[in-house]
Amino acid sequence: MKKIVIALDGYSSCGKSTTAKLVAAELNYAYIDTGAMYRAVTLYFLQNHVSRTNPKEIKEALKNIEVEFHYNPKKKRNEVYLNGLNVEDEIRKMYISNQVSEVSVIAEVRHAMVAEQQRMGRKRGVVMDGRDIGTAVFPDAEVKIFMTADVDMRAKRRQVELLEKNQLVNLDEIKENLQKRDRIDSTRAESPLRRAEDAVLLDTTHMTIDEQVEFVLEHVTAHLLNKECAEQQK
Repeated sequence: MKKIVIALDGYSSCGKSTTAKLVAAELNYAYIDTGAMYRAVTLYFLQNHVSRTNPKEIKEALKNIEVEFHYNPKKKRNEVYLNGLNVEDEIRKMYISNQVSEVSVIAEVRHAMVAEQQRMGRKRGVVMDGRDIGTAVFPDAEVKIFMTADVDMRAKRRQVELLEKNQLVNLDEIKENLQKRDRIDSTRAESPLRRAEDAVLLDTTHMTIDEQVEFVLEHVTAHLLNKECAEQQK
């Protein structure tokens, strides 16, 4: 059966990444965490003091950035490598979260990352999660899901994630960070965060991860069955 692109867009800490990983594993598809790519770029910019207001400096920096995903069999997860170095844990820290939306709003950064994401998904058979997958990266994605959740619930989930990585962050600080990112992501001129017209809304406020995965898989199954029926009728 021909493979498809599954796009999971939405706000931070709605369960996008976890859901996308499990859906990809269930379908034996590749999983691409596009948010991690922007986090890696943010880390590079901070480490190398790249000016966010100098287009020439930004373009030169992007030429020196290579982001890759490598599977770690011991931890059973894909990990992000920046120019050959494993930065998976570093890019998940709060100081990166505080800066990533301001870096990802830069047009040159988005153009570079979107082009790379399109290259990665050219052969289909991928699950991508992010902010603009169904609207800018793969507007022709066969299945599009837009995920949202109450901001208080999202903040609690994010705090749990950070605690699991031995990072203790005040709940109010996390909520403020999420609201700031929501505002920047939704109002930026380049590929703003918005629900594609043909995306199915998924509110995860009161849902478990298993329920979220089941929801996505049901829509994938429905699409594939409809496609198969249409082909048989030709």
